[in-house]
Amino acid sequence: MKVILASGSPRRKELLKLIIPNFEIITSNVEEALEDKLTPREQAERLAYIKAKSVFDKTKEDRVIIGADTIVVKNEKIYGKPKDKENAKEMIKELLEGDRTHEIITGLTVIISKDGKCREYKTSDKVKVYLKSISDKEIEWWINIGKWTDKAGAYGMQDEFCVFIEKIEGNYHTAIGLPTEKLYDIIKKYSD
Repeated sequence: MKVILASGSPRRKELLKLIIPNFEIITSNVEEALEDKLTPREQAERLAYIKAKSVFDKTKEDRVIIGADTIVVKNEKIYGKPKDKENAKEMIKELLEGDRTHEIITGLTVIISKDGKCREYKTSDKVKVYLKSISDKEIEWWINIGKWTDKAGAYGMQDEFCVFIEKIEGNYHTAIGLPTEKLYDIIKKYSD
């Protein structure tokens, strides 16, 4: 059966390869707008679902569609992808305020169509991130590297920014963009 990742993220592609070696990529190109009155977890799950559903609606036959969306949250404020360098710098500084902790939530949707029957699995996973103290000079260094683009919260812990992560509570792969343990359990249950 065909497996399709509804994301162009190189990080999700690498993580999915750990579970499923052969799959296609079809990006959803849906607008990632937030909806009023949803919790951060509900926002991540909703965005993962609309990405997966968009690709599901464009495809036919038996298939597994995997959609994911990652958001960064501090004090109920959601940090998406920065618009520019100044916005990225602002995000990093806000994440450092107070206790220097924040959460990463990755929503996951798996839509499985087999023999005319369709099943949808919607879930999410959360990670707590503790940052070290970061100087203005270090923030400038990170911004100038340019790897903050296309990353929620203006950083990726798999990049050079890792030197500023004191610790995380939760699954590392969830923080990077795909809760592999939850995805594996869904696919394993389906394939049994």
